[in-house]
Amino acid sequence: MKKALFVLITFLISYSLVSGQGITVASPEKVGLSSERLNRIGSVMNVFIDSGKIPGMVTMVLRQGKVAYFEAFGNMDIEANKKMTRDAIFRIASMSKAITSVAIMTLYEEGYFLLTDPVSKFIPEFKNPKVVMKSPTSDSIILVPAKSEITIRELLNHTSGITYGEGVQSRYYRQAGMTVGLTPTEGTIAEMIKKLGQLPLISQPGEEFHYGMSVDVLGYLIEVISKMPLDEFLRKRIFEPLKMEDTYFALPKQKFSRLASLYQMGDDGKLFKVTKYFPYPKPQTYFSGGAGLVSTAADYSRFAQMLLNFGELDGKRILSRKTIELMTTNSIGDLYIFNPFRHNGIMGDKFGYGFGIRTERGVYDELESIGSFGWDGAFYTRFWVDPREQLIGIFLSQVDNNWSENLIGKFKNLVYQSISK
Repeated sequence: MKKALFVLITFLISYSLVSGQGITVASPEKVGLSSERLNRIGSVMNVFIDSGKIPGMVTMVLRQGKVAYFEAFGNMDIEANKKMTRDAIFRIASMSKAITSVAIMTLYEEGYFLLTDPVSKFIPEFKNPKVVMKSPTSDSIILVPAKSEITIRELLNHTSGITYGEGVQSRYYRQAGMTVGLTPTEGTIAEMIKKLGQLPLISQPGEEFHYGMSVDVLGYLIEVISKMPLDEFLRKRIFEPLKMEDTYFALPKQKFSRLASLYQMGDDGKLFKVTKYFPYPKPQTYFSGGAGLVSTAADYSRFAQMLLNFGELDGKRILSRKTIELMTTNSIGDLYIFNPFRHNGIMGDKFGYGFGIRTERGVYDELESIGSFGWDGAFYTRFWVDPREQLIGIFLSQVDNNWSENLIGKFKNLVYQSISK
């Protein structure tokens, strides 16, 4: 009796948080999941919280278009003993990239460009790029002309040669004051991207996969083409149609109390609060399409469900079915994903346009389906979409420098092992 009452209360709380956004809630068994097996998620999450490795998190599982699991664990602020809530707002960092990639593809569908167009057609600073490399005859660094210009396709799949300041490229980025968009930044993304366009590339365009600021360039490209600030474009074209009511670059002050605090792991093995990231103390003008958004599990589930529905949700079409198919298909050929900051291929072995995708068995994979896609964020967040299983998983936490697959990867496996039919 007590167990049944607990399940009912959990269901009603979850329903009240997501029903206003048009999300349907169902019992796990109704969508082919096991409640008993899903409850293993909580046991594992709490082990990591109790050991002091993570402050707290929100986890969400959707199947067949319905929320089957939606739980909050631990604290959103340890010092204040403030419990994590399902409507907590998180800095989603690189999960912003998927949203910006979808946004630029809406302009692609409207005929503003081809994926083979050079970026310099719209942003002249990218004309005649150079590539930085070590001299084959000495230890010096030299610049050589790029064999081709960067295309919009190469921004979408991270083969542009643009990074976050990697290897021999790093000194040029430091000198130019490049920023990844995670901290309050003066000026505008236009100013930053114009400087970036004049810096050397780490590799020839199209020849290597390098994670970095390519999607920030896409964010500015949206501004150039639409003649609209990126925050306004995303609000009108993505957030409002999808009823994403808690997703912003600059969080309104009235919602600050819902923002989960960000932590780092100290040398003593204990978490301490970080205050240099968000919320911004004044109106923001720098919109990082690659890293700057905050959101909630409920909001991001709307975006993910649109992807799973091949571009449409609740009668609002964001992209066509063919565009979603293109974005979730391998676009990097024989190359493999390599993200030096966090993982090697964990979010897929290949990359589409905005997403890591799983295309084959035997390369980094665990419990998941071929064709699943998604991405994660530097502050310990992840989402994925599995079209074969009609499944979406979302994990949101806030730890800056303690990235580990040991928990976030286990969450994914715990979701899959709960599938009963």
